[in-house]
Amino acid sequence: MAWLHAWAGLVAGWLLFAVFVTGTASYYRADISRWMRPELGAEREVDPGRAADMAAAALAVRAPDARQWFVRLPHAGEPSIGLQWRGKGGTRESVLLDPVTGAPVTVRETLGGEFLYRFHYELHLPPLWGRWIVGSATLIMLVAMVTGIVTHRRIFADFFTFRPAKGGRRAWLDAHNVLGVLALPYHIMVSYSGLVLLSLTLMPWGVAAVYRGDTLRFAQEFGLTATTPRPATGRPAALAPLAPIIADATRRAGTPPEHLVIDKPGDAAATVTVLMEPPHGIAHHHPQIAFNGATGAFITATGELRPAARTYFTVSGLHQADFAGAALRTLYALCGAMGAAMIATGLVLWTRARLPGAGEEPPPAVRLVRGLNLGVIVGLPAGIAVYFLANRGLPVELADRAAWEVRLFFGVWALTALAPCLLAPASAWRATLGATGLLYLAIPALDAITVGRSDVPFLVFDGTMLGLGLLCWLAMRSIAPSARAAQP
Repeated sequence: MAWLHAWAGLVAGWLLFAVFVTGTASYYRADISRWMRPELGAEREVDPGRAADMAAAALAVRAPDARQWFVRLPHAGEPSIGLQWRGKGGTRESVLLDPVTGAPVTVRETLGGEFLYRFHYELHLPPLWGRWIVGSATLIMLVAMVTGIVTHRRIFADFFTFRPAKGGRRAWLDAHNVLGVLALPYHIMVSYSGLVLLSLTLMPWGVAAVYRGDTLRFAQEFGLTATTPRPATGRPAALAPLAPIIADATRRAGTPPEHLVIDKPGDAAATVTVLMEPPHGIAHHHPQIAFNGATGAFITATGELRPAARTYFTVSGLHQADFAGAALRTLYALCGAMGAAMIATGLVLWTRARLPGAGEEPPPAVRLVRGLNLGVIVGLPAGIAVYFLANRGLPVELADRAAWEVRLFFGVWALTALAPCLLAPASAWRATLGATGLLYLAIPALDAITVGRSDVPFLVFDGTMLGLGLLCWLAMRSIAPSARAAQP
């Protein structure tokens, strides 16, 4: 079990560290997106029905021939109206509107917090490949946790045991045990629920066997959609006012609307599907209500969830924590940070346990793992810091700007991973941690120079970046400058 624990942790450790770090950031993806689009104004009280009618009028002008319109209504964390449609050639086009005036809002091009959120389970790869890789690593993590529980016979004593003064491998082992045991319920929950969320990708055969390719019927019975596509009639018909539709949907669901999908606008067979906010509770399920787009008459709605579907959406809610208030979300983030630190200390322990005696060169495998440790444990945070700095530093009018933010993220990550090839181990750790600390400390300064917003969310974000920068510097100062020091 100890052998399996060590090798399972090593094989998937670097990937799982990245998944935990970006997953922890994803608890605040709306706040990150808001900071990365400072041109958006403060949140205001907006009538969703009026906002929907403004969106429909704008889309009728901008995309009269589109087969589908998508509207994101203003809600917490998203003060603008988002419009999206498929243009000629199948490309997606989008625009943001001011929710009060209906005028277009010009914002810098960025993926915002959505990039970190999707990297968490897709790794910026084609979705199927990314989800299979992350799902496989998550399964290995469950193996590592079970074997870790079996091998730590003193698990309850380890909960209270941390001896940093002992130094060396003993202190790292204590840190690894405390981090693992303290947040163990969270680690098990988030790993298992992550696998449940990916279950339809990792194990699609049950749905394929029962529904025989009828994915629409599965989506309807599972509660994923309320809409049955209706063939176009070819008869033009004006879209019904959306404000009464929004009011009816709100009354039926008991929760505010979030999104609209308008299928075949301008045709007599047009359909308006309203996606509502999830009801109060843990289950992360968005009720959907479909209306006749030409008359405004109610068509259908997602029904009461069946037990299997309710279990799935409850586990999904536990994983994503959308139900959580500020205090509980902070606890989720702290547990996620402890998970990343647990993985990092485990990777360091693997190399420390295999270092030779004084005066001997470590084996090539140990040198490789040691270099990868630095490249991931420091390189990923450095890349995230540059991702935020690029949002403020790149010209707003730069073409393909969002892609450049992502390229800089990966570029700096790769450069950091080269440090072990150029410097001795202790020097490499000190240099990269110091540079990463400077990057995080530069974020609030650059934000103040280029934007200067003093809203509470902006100040909280900048304060968090300042704290991360100071944490990197404290870590740097804890590393002995001696060339003999192999790890921090």
